[in-house]
Amino acid sequence: MSAALQIEDLRLGYEGAQGLHTVVEGFSLSLAAGDIGCLLGPSGCGKTTVLRAIAGFEPVRAGRIRLGDSLLSSAEVHLPPERRRVGMMFQEYALFPHLSAARNVAFGLRRWPRAAQRERVAAMLALVGLPNAGERHPHQLSGGQQQRIALARALAPEPALLLLDEPFSNLDGSTRERLTAEVREILKSAGQTAVLVTHNEAEAHAMADRIGVMHDGRLTHWGASRRG
Repeated sequence: MSAALQIEDLRLGYEGAQGLHTVVEGFSLSLAAGDIGCLLGPSGCGKTTVLRAIAGFEPVRAGRIRLGDSLLSSAEVHLPPERRRVGMMFQEYALFPHLSAARNVAFGLRRWPRAAQRERVAAMLALVGLPNAGERHPHQLSGGQQQRIALARALAPEPALLLLDEPFSNLDGSTRERLTAEVREILKSAGQTAVLVTHNEAEAHAMADRIGVMHDGRLTHWGASRRG
């Protein structure tokens, strides 16, 4: 299977009083189309910085990030986030409280024809198992339902890659375990390539096909998960 995401010798950091402070160094991985990858490690190890660089929110100091045939980032190239075909789902869900679930899902489809929007929204609500929740507002939904609506919104514009930043961290243990399995099933049903960031090892192995262990800004392992 061809690589959807290819990261080569990535260096990330920020300018400080003493010059460049390196946060991530020598980071390389390849993720096949349709696979779910996970960056696993404690807070401060650099995993979220990598996620932000893939999305286009952090500049690349050295190395390259490719998505399919497109070069997203290098020291010389920076494709704007809106042109990357990369979707994001955050731990806070960030649903618009004044919009219905259907209008939240349709938010990224504003340039689509109205009929196509309605068809896509209906398909996404069905995919996440909430076909009749379109007229409900976020406060009328449980935490798990809100998460599924946020996932539907992220998938609606057909991103080439979906990034998930600690999406289960605000949930209790039993809900987290159930939704981890549900979200994996939804992503697999959609054939969606995705990268998850988490500090929870059990969650990483339950959700991902491949796991990268990060420590002090370096990827110390990249391989198949122990699913099951």
